[in-house]
Amino acid sequence: MLDGMFSFVLLDTRDNSFIVARDAVGITSLYIGWGLDGSIWISSELKGLNDDCEHFQCFPPGHLYSSKNGGFRRWYNPIWFSEAIPSSPYDPLVLRRAFENAVIKRLMTDVPFGVLLSGGLDSSLVASITARHLAGTKAAKQWGSQLHSFCVGLEGSPDLKAAREVADYLGTVHHEFHFTVQDGIDAIEDVIYHIETYDVTTIRASTPMFLMSRKIKALGVKMVISGEGSDEIFGGYLYFHKAPNKEEFHRETCHKIKALHQYDCLRANKSTSAWGLEARVPFLDKDFINVAMAIDPQWKMIRPEEGRIEKWVLRKAFDDEDHPYLPKNSASLTVPGGASVACSTAKAVEWDASWSNNLDPSGRAALGVHLSAYADTGGSAAAQAAKVSSSKMINNNVLPRMMEVSAKEVAIHG
Repeated sequence: MLDGMFSFVLLDTRDNSFIVARDAVGITSLYIGWGLDGSIWISSELKGLNDDCEHFQCFPPGHLYSSKNGGFRRWYNPIWFSEAIPSSPYDPLVLRRAFENAVIKRLMTDVPFGVLLSGGLDSSLVASITARHLAGTKAAKQWGSQLHSFCVGLEGSPDLKAAREVADYLGTVHHEFHFTVQDGIDAIEDVIYHIETYDVTTIRASTPMFLMSRKIKALGVKMVISGEGSDEIFGGYLYFHKAPNKEEFHRETCHKIKALHQYDCLRANKSTSAWGLEARVPFLDKDFINVAMAIDPQWKMIRPEEGRIEKWVLRKAFDDEDHPYLPKNSASLTVPGGASVACSTAKAVEWDASWSNNLDPSGRAALGVHLSAYADTGGSAAAQAAKVSSSKMINNNVLPRMMEVSAKEVAIHG
């Protein structure tokens, strides 16, 4: 029955028994270790276990551990977890209401807060819904009804421009932070210390978020709402273009959600927590996931000939002519945003062998993959959108010098 994000240990002082539990998809970090003397150790960071435990591991998301029973038990058992192919028809209004409710639920706070806004579809929707529903909330009475938005990037990057456009449209108090390539390189050691991984794409995406979180906290803001999880739920990564059928597409989205605790959730939680900032992620709301993962996956499939690009079902759900959620003609909104772990799964290679020739684990480093998916659609709306969006450089979360490619190559890869 518990909702939200959590990791906790519940101790019964009467008999010193305890229960440990972690939230459904692992938004918060948690580890468990065993000492040589049989002791059990629990920590939100690996650093707390390294010196005292013979063996330790990630505490599995959606599980609890009971000292009385001596083992793990999965408490989170949604229908989609079995990876059975759903058949519910797509209803854009149902999806819209489910996500609006997920965002509104996260407006319960008694601290100053804002939204992370990259200018991409996911964070822009989060910002738009938050701005619409902030007035009248307890938070608005305490901290004001005008929403604060935050963006970080290399100076002059397209993401900063896109975020500024959305912020202007929504009327947020927008804070734009800049960093240099050298700033990013100088921060890498601290980033790895805090996020506790050496996964390449996670480190790339964590670096700007780590730098931004420090500046956000310095402004007195203690909580931010962010857009993680959308690409996993809706198949927004580039290699989903290659999914051979709806069954493969759906199973891969299930795998991506189950792995989030090792990638985007780990990044979002630890990059912000390093500075005492809390990140909330409405796309990973339990109720919303249930609604989104019950949709027949044929609706999520990328069909350029039908004008359906990545995350079409999400775009369609918020396509309101009378009360638009987002500004029109924003080419940046047609490109899936956020850090990619697109090629870290074997499915990418299974669906298209050419992925195996790419040594860079980011899907965005695969030359021409986005445009090639639309190559046969000529003058369709999707093809035109793809052509326009191809001018956008690689996501500013990826530091060009770390990729060891020239600025020209980065522009091409984007």
